[in-house]
Amino acid sequence: MEHRKLVCICCPMGCTLDIALNGIEILGITGHNCSKGKIYGEKECTAPVRTLTTTIETVNGCSKRIPVKTELDIPKEKLFDCVKELKNIQVTAPIHIGDVILKNIADTGVNIVATAECESANE
Repeated sequence: MEHRKLVCICCPMGCTLDIALNGIEILGITGHNCSKGKIYGEKECTAPVRTLTTTIETVNGCSKRIPVKTELDIPKEKLFDCVKELKNIQVTAPIHIGDVILKNIADTGVNIVATAECESANE
């Protein structure tokens, strides 16, 4: 049996979780003060996910780059595939918060959206 220690990131309490594992099977989780901690520990040990935030290049925009993020969490193992896909993406201004920049990045079923406004440099 293996034990894995994690700090829960679901609320400000930062509970220290102790997860007992047999391979990938979770035998028990202790240390959580709420149900969110238990869910986080299970998810992190069986199917970890992350939100990707980065910037992409703009064309004819008020700034050279604009911040973007995944609409939903993506599998942790897909992060680098997503970054590679975004490396050469350019968007033309104007761009608005929530605009879908790229659909279904790296076959995750998740879209990349703009998280800032960027007007055209000509406006």
